[in-house]
Amino acid sequence: MAAPLSAHEARSRWLEHLAGERRASPRTLEAYGFAAARYIAFLERHRGEALTVPGLAEVGAAEVRAWLAHLRSGEPPLSPRSLSQALSAIRTFHRFLDRRLDAPNAAIALVRGPKVKPGAPRPVSEDQARGMIAEPALDPDREDWESARDQAVLTLLYGCGLRISEALSLTRADAPLGAELRITGKGSKTRIVPVLPAVRAAVDGYLAELPFVLEPKEALFRAKRGGALSPRHVQATVQNLRGRLGLAASATPHALRHAFATHLLGAGADLRSIQELLGHASLSTTQRYTEVDAARLLSAYSKAHPRA
Repeated sequence: MAAPLSAHEARSRWLEHLAGERRASPRTLEAYGFAAARYIAFLERHRGEALTVPGLAEVGAAEVRAWLAHLRSGEPPLSPRSLSQALSAIRTFHRFLDRRLDAPNAAIALVRGPKVKPGAPRPVSEDQARGMIAEPALDPDREDWESARDQAVLTLLYGCGLRISEALSLTRADAPLGAELRITGKGSKTRIVPVLPAVRAAVDGYLAELPFVLEPKEALFRAKRGGALSPRHVQATVQNLRGRLGLAASATPHALRHAFATHLLGAGADLRSIQELLGHASLSTTQRYTEVDAARLLSAYSKAHPRA
């Protein structure tokens, strides 16, 4: 009779499943893999022995709560949001153990994560968004095509409300852009996004400068050496722009997506339309933008009203 799989081997198979069958992003794989590794290490220290798949099936709710308490008091201690994300990863791991390795564990469902109050989005202002988009062209250390590329990506985030991953998923066959763009977002949910003339012009400007010949299925946005552009490059670019423009740390690539929604709401768009444009599964997620718009109105009121 073959020896049972170790917990670490099960973790490796789970990550292969997420990458190959679920098409999880590298960032998700890294986060989930790290959470599972810490979970297994804690259980092995707690029990004083190596853990196998049958052992994972016997993990009790008290042990999972002890693991969460360990993370909460660790160095550094995890926030409620991070604890909730870690628990979500472990639940996904145990679902895999149940369905693929015949190791069900009903106790996991008994563990509740900490309550996490979603924070209000932190968008940039219209002037800040324009500045972030215009600034790459003023960087003397970038070649013209790189500046045009960065401007095109940032314009897609702000002008179409795309996530970084969605903008970078565009292929050469998608450009030149038409009046609409079909985007596949989280949960493989597809949505149609209108494309503004300014967005088309930015992408056309990038295509005119692009020094590489691409196949239709290749990623549209390329790195300096010709490979596909990574999300980390976009994040690093925006971090550099923050320093040059004197913006707060909250001015991230995702803040441009937040700004897209907030500025539409301020201009009179209804929540249902914004929900569809952003690809939110729940209207409650989109309703967070009403908090931002209300805060902006109150700020304007306090500055302008004679009784304020």
